Amino acid sequence: MASTLASSLRTAPRLDYSMLRRAAFGFGLLFLLVCPASPDPLALGAGAFTPWVILRLISTPTMPLAIVYYLLSQWLQVFARAFLSLVDGEPMAQSISGPWVVDAYWYMLASTVTLAVACRIVLGRIAPPTSQNFSAHLSWRPIDVFLVYLGANVVAQLAGLTLGGGLFQFFESIARFKIVAAFLLFTSVLQTGRGWGFLFAILVVEIGSGMTGLLGDFRGVFVFLGTAALAAQMRWTLRTSACALLAGSALVVLALFWTSVKTEYREYATGGSESQALQLSLSDRAEYMLGRVASIGEIDWGLTSKALLERLAYVDITGLVINVDQAGSERSSMRQWSDAFSHVLRPRFLFPDKEALSDTEVYIRLTKADLLENMRGGTSISVGYMAENYVDLGFPGMLVGVFAVGLLVSGVIRFFFSFDVPWMVRQGAALAYVYAICASGLEVSLPKILGSTVTFAVAYGFILKFAFPIGQRWLDRRARHALVAAHRRPPRFSRRGGGSPD
Repeated sequence: MASTLASSLRTAPRLDYSMLRRAAFGFGLLFLLVCPASPDPLALGAGAFTPWVILRLISTPTMPLAIVYYLLSQWLQVFARAFLSLVDGEPMAQSISGPWVVDAYWYMLASTVTLAVACRIVLGRIAPPTSQNFSAHLSWRPIDVFLVYLGANVVAQLAGLTLGGGLFQFFESIARFKIVAAFLLFTSVLQTGRGWGFLFAILVVEIGSGMTGLLGDFRGVFVFLGTAALAAQMRWTLRTSACALLAGSALVVLALFWTSVKTEYREYATGGSESQALQLSLSDRAEYMLGRVASIGEIDWGLTSKALLERLAYVDITGLVINVDQAGSERSSMRQWSDAFSHVLRPRFLFPDKEALSDTEVYIRLTKADLLENMRGGTSISVGYMAENYVDLGFPGMLVGVFAVGLLVSGVIRFFFSFDVPWMVRQGAALAYVYAICASGLEVSLPKILGSTVTFAVAYGFILKFAFPIGQRWLDRRARHALVAAHRRPPRFSRRGGGSPD
């Protein structure tokens, strides 16, 4: 019996790059069967097999795990447009955004593969860690890592209350160390089975703060948990499948709920002002959300699902940019890249009068669209960095610009992996950086990518070189003290007789 169980455990597949490739190939085959029913069969089929191509490019033993999220999240926003056509039963070329959507889809799909090539070139040969460096995080107590997570949250709150301008961006980057702490805790719990209470506590805190914030950033904790599962190389069993299905369903339900309430909630939370400043207390916002949860049965799930899919598919906007560009070319003097560099190279703490770059103004200029409704509640909208590269370079020239973005992103991650800190800390720093630049997906603009990159490189270079070694000594010392205390405890004796210890 015991040998049978041991054999079952040994043969259970693990969540790793190999398993992801097989899953991606199966996903492509599934949509290959669906393609004949699609208005755009070639676009749907090619898009469905793109994850397999991406994973084939990046599947190296030491490829940072954050790259999986970075590339597949952007692919998903492109592929969602072909899936939306399948749902609508209408070819992309006949959509309200015009035939340029088809061009935008293929250009953006090619861009995701281009990013994967850049990541493979820069990150494909990272030196593997020693066994001690790889498992160093497993000795730390979950409660201590949880305290680090809470401390980073306090830094985030203080930064939001007391700092502004360029300093706020710097301290906001430092505050995102909570992502590193959450990732470390999740990975340790999934590997050792110790600290489940702290794992669920972080889930509650992140979902609660996300649902009561302005931007609904509740999905991040699911990204951190999924990346941690990949880092832990979990055995994939029926129980794991059930847990993954439960987590995925929870994410979808939360996304649908947020889609249904976000417009009214933002109006309420900002007091109807045209800004992103919250005017109501956390308790008032939480009370409002709980009231909407109580009336969740009133949501039209069909319409909400369609709205969520339309919001996810970020291709039509690039189609509008292509249309305007072809009608009266905006392509001159690399304006988008020039504006981005000009903005980043003049930090606000040195140039307090620096003009603010408005994503919405750039959107209006490049699409000629009327955005009065989109700007309600203080939210903004961007054409995204892929469309900005098209405006500057056209196609296929835009792939050169996208490749440069990929080299920049992977170069910063390679920089993080050059520090002599535990392997999982490097993985967590890469995840924090990647989430900062692509939490909003393809909507992120060139100035925001460059600005976040510079800030993160400086902030996390300082953390990994000077601050974290101090924290690591504290974590190691706390772990040693706990181990010594455990050894000093008197043994418990069995009540079954004989006086032998349990």
